[in-house]
Amino acid sequence: MAFPKPMRALALASVFLFLYLMFQILHKPPPIKEPRVVYPDMKTDPNLEETHEPAPASQLWRSDDYAADNPNSPRINATILSLVRNEEIDGMIQSMKDLERTWNHKFNYPWTFFNDVPFTEEFKKRTRAETKAKCNYELIPKEHWTVPSWINNDLFEESAKILQEQDIQYGSMVSYHQMCRWNSGLFYHHPALKDVRYYWRVEPKVHFFCDVDYDVFHYMQDHNKTYGFTINLYDAPQSMPTLWPETLKFIAAHPEYVQDETVSARAWLEDKKRRPEHNEKANGYSTCHFWSNFEIADMEFWRSKAYEDYFNHLDRAGGFFYERWGDAPVHSIALGLFEDASKIHWFRDIGYQHIPYFNCPNSPKCKGCRKGLFTDGEDFLYKEDCRPNWFKFVGRG
Repeated sequence: MAFPKPMRALALASVFLFLYLMFQILHKPPPIKEPRVVYPDMKTDPNLEETHEPAPASQLWRSDDYAADNPNSPRINATILSLVRNEEIDGMIQSMKDLERTWNHKFNYPWTFFNDVPFTEEFKKRTRAETKAKCNYELIPKEHWTVPSWINNDLFEESAKILQEQDIQYGSMVSYHQMCRWNSGLFYHHPALKDVRYYWRVEPKVHFFCDVDYDVFHYMQDHNKTYGFTINLYDAPQSMPTLWPETLKFIAAHPEYVQDETVSARAWLEDKKRRPEHNEKANGYSTCHFWSNFEIADMEFWRSKAYEDYFNHLDRAGGFFYERWGDAPVHSIALGLFEDASKIHWFRDIGYQHIPYFNCPNSPKCKGCRKGLFTDGEDFLYKEDCRPNWFKFVGRG
């Protein structure tokens, strides 16, 4: 039986409407790809090049005689260092498992945990179970954690509101400001670190992907390295509009501390070509910094008169509380101005992740990390990578 013409038209229209709706539901528009920024003078991306241990390999210290109970081991005065809360125990265990598996089970360097409240017995029991190395549990002195007397609380609260309005992460959390100040200029004064020179900073919820078969602390000492990093980023300029102006005030008063620009990383600090809006909003600072949740460093640099004077100048200026000056830009600016850049080392062979960024070497020693990967987040995050600038102005050492 033939259907009336209007009914046939209606049925056909219904079919087309159904197909259109299904297409809209199932169809995914192609993702917007933002290409990685590589300078024209970089012929290849260093993160994709085959990665090896630092040369010469014959001078690297291997794991012979590094047993935890060997009093005559080649271990030097160094520690793995973590600022961590009791409630972050699960994330800390994850980080410990990774670093012990990839490196420390071979070298047995001690772990030193810091907290502004005493560690629980559960925290101590579970962390000790993850390593054969010694574990130290330290309480931060109140005078190192308390908000300084010269900070005006009303001004802090007003500043915190402004930071919150500008979507600056953690800007309104007093404890975050306290943490940044402690990590910037107080941790190395703790009595537990009095006789310790080198440290490897490890935070909860990070991952390590690559087998590291040499003593990284001995490498730092033997090659006269001051600082080691894996990831190098831009920061939010709204979080530190007066950090660079205060730095310029300081170096104008103390030009004797500043390295000659031919050997320093100052160009990396002041670049305004790649992200000019960052330089403008930060009043002359590119905002490039070493992401300090990973750092392997020589505390003698932080204990130097140049750095101590610099930190005290910044501390009195109040920006750790009135703005959100982080330890990462503070450490990075000091290193970029006061240290010879050849003493700063990119640990390209250490696979590392702190969400959402990676350092993923091209090495058979790595598992679970795609070579060259910078982020597994949205593509726009690639513009936060400041390593191309480091490679351009300093190199790949």
